[in-house]
Amino acid sequence: MTPLAPMDGRPERVRKPDWIRVKAPTSAGFAATRELMRSKSLTTVCEEAACPNIGECWSKKHATVMILGDTCTRACAFCNVKTGMPRAVDAREPQNVAEAAAQMGLQHIVVTSVDRDDLPDGGASQFVKVIHAIRAANPTTTIEILTPDFRNKAQAAIESIVEARPDVYNHNLETVPRLYPTIRPGARYYASLRLLESVKRHDPSIFTKSGVMLGLGEERLEVHQVMDDMRSADIDFLTMGQYLQPTPRHAKVAEFVTPKAFDAYAGIARAKGFLLVASSPLTRSSYHAGDDFAKLRAAREAKLAPRPRAVIAV
Repeated sequence: MTPLAPMDGRPERVRKPDWIRVKAPTSAGFAATRELMRSKSLTTVCEEAACPNIGECWSKKHATVMILGDTCTRACAFCNVKTGMPRAVDAREPQNVAEAAAQMGLQHIVVTSVDRDDLPDGGASQFVKVIHAIRAANPTTTIEILTPDFRNKAQAAIESIVEARPDVYNHNLETVPRLYPTIRPGARYYASLRLLESVKRHDPSIFTKSGVMLGLGEERLEVHQVMDDMRSADIDFLTMGQYLQPTPRHAKVAEFVTPKAFDAYAGIARAKGFLLVASSPLTRSSYHAGDDFAKLRAAREAKLAPRPRAVIAV
């Protein structure tokens, strides 16, 4: 990393390596997606979390909708979403999401949310309503959800969401257990693992997915252990991407992990038995989610396909 010397008292910033620099979004498709989100009063994690892939994804009319408002009840050290007291849940939101998906012609949609520890169910019922609304308006659209951990409400929340049958249930572990107190202080590593394990136990047909950020100070063997923990919870899909510091008040980047190192982690993860692995500096939870869902289904079908019996010559 090459620090840039501050000239006016501002915090020192770190120069990003060439492999994670992206172009500013300027396409007509980007502008059209932004206008649609505004017209439906929808929030996207693409904007709120300052995703580096927003230009590419929005130009293709792919956006990850963030329900339950734009204000989170937690303050994770890596996340750019604002923290505070959220507004009341918007009753029109499920229909607005479904209409946006229809207008964009989405074959696959990703829906996430802020943490809503202020709500009795953590916001689980809104996920259910959104899933039902999308199914009613767009029967062929596959649905991927990325939920919070529903702290102290997980079991009832999971049961209600699983009953609505999303195609993919994603919940990110984010980092290794050792770093939770500083990076994800409001969450518990093993509670997140149990959440994903519970989804699979309730409905094995739902694909489960989780992701981690690299470059926060984790050790290589700690990452390997997270992979093992995920496989023990029967998680199907692992995503790994580079952590990028959103603002000077967030956790600093400890390391810019090279593309070669990401490839090495991917090879190890595949050997451990994940159906699918996405690992690169710019990988994010919903990056290329539609294409990845098709790969997930194909991988499962290949795994479950009967093997031809060997013919023994007599």
